[in-house]
Amino acid sequence: MHRIFAAAVAAVLLTPAVAGAQTYPEPSEPGPVAAKPKGPFKTHTVCKQKRKCDFTTIQKAVDKAKAGDTIRVRNGTYREAVRITGSKKRYLKLIGNPKSPDKVLLLARGNMQNAVAVNQADEVTVEGFMARGYKANGFFFTNLHGYSMNHLIARQTGVYGLYAFNTIGGEILNSEAYYVNDGAFYIGQTPPQTSPVRTMVRNVKGWGSPLGFSATNMRYVTITKSKFFNNALGIAPNALDSEKFPPAEDNVIIDNDIFWNNFNFHEGTPPFPKRDSGVPALAPVGTGVILLGGRGNRIENNRIFGNYLAGVVAVESILLEKGPAEARVLRNNVISGNHWGLNGTDVNGRDVVYDGSGTNNCFSGMTSTFPADGSTFAGCGGTNAFSADVRNAMLAWTGPGALNGWVKHPHPPMSGYTPLEVFK
Repeated sequence: MHRIFAAAVAAVLLTPAVAGAQTYPEPSEPGPVAAKPKGPFKTHTVCKQKRKCDFTTIQKAVDKAKAGDTIRVRNGTYREAVRITGSKKRYLKLIGNPKSPDKVLLLARGNMQNAVAVNQADEVTVEGFMARGYKANGFFFTNLHGYSMNHLIARQTGVYGLYAFNTIGGEILNSEAYYVNDGAFYIGQTPPQTSPVRTMVRNVKGWGSPLGFSATNMRYVTITKSKFFNNALGIAPNALDSEKFPPAEDNVIIDNDIFWNNFNFHEGTPPFPKRDSGVPALAPVGTGVILLGGRGNRIENNRIFGNYLAGVVAVESILLEKGPAEARVLRNNVISGNHWGLNGTDVNGRDVVYDGSGTNNCFSGMTSTFPADGSTFAGCGGTNAFSADVRNAMLAWTGPGALNGWVKHPHPPMSGYTPLEVFK
């Protein structure tokens, strides 16, 4: 069963993704954070009306700005793809309308890939914009040490909404992403560090997508006070060969609302191109959180409810074929203190599904498990109780196959939220 699944996985993962035509910057070592510029600093203004500000396009303002400068963009629609590149743009602040980001709209034209792409420019701040219609990503930060994405909205932005890759430190705050065809939010390929610099994700909403938060080989990230709902899969720390530094490790998922992740985007007419390739195609629809391998990750004090397959799934990283064997193992992960099933009014199909692989993985407080007798949950000391039969049952729950394992029921009403299962 495992070999057959591995072959199928390889075929799925090797199929080109929708944004495969994009050329990404080559990964480079971010290194220590760049020194703060000394100034003096200038503030540049951008608007649509000539004579009322310094520039009529954001890119011209970026090109003119020096390290540490501020660019203020007034309300309007800007059909451009902004690039902020190199140390000469470090500590730049690109500010739209933090109180109403949708009033400063970055709208794609033609084959534009990213609304804002920041590469090798440390400690850049981008705040107060909405991105829509870009082929790859809304806001893309890569190869840098320190960044701030704040008060941003990404809608129908191809692959990812807000995306940090090969970065050290940073923050993603007060933002929303939805209707993307892979992950609403994504942090990946975090370089291992002797003295880790943590990344903070706080008060974000990821919804209406295959993955609310994708996290391939992500480390040292705290996700808190956020909502992940109406996705196929809410949050997915995982390990893949396609990026460096597997596995996901030392991440904290705490005090979040993770609910109603039952969006079967394989059916109906979702507001993005359907994904029949990559991790989204394999995501078990109906799952709140999946630990696909990983070390030292903590899932604590979250409210996890109404996910028809499972609240949390934990399994060895079956997608990692070329990486070191140790990177596939579940080790020293903690799932504890969560609030399951909304006080019994909106239960998960199972609170936790676990194949028993790995060592020293600690689970507590669940009201329902798979297997139902809890035989794979051997406690927090030493080797857990692996079951090949449980593993094979879990492998059958990939992609839309997960619907065969659903325990479905009506959700109690929740003000401001409507359950999404099939987009019509």
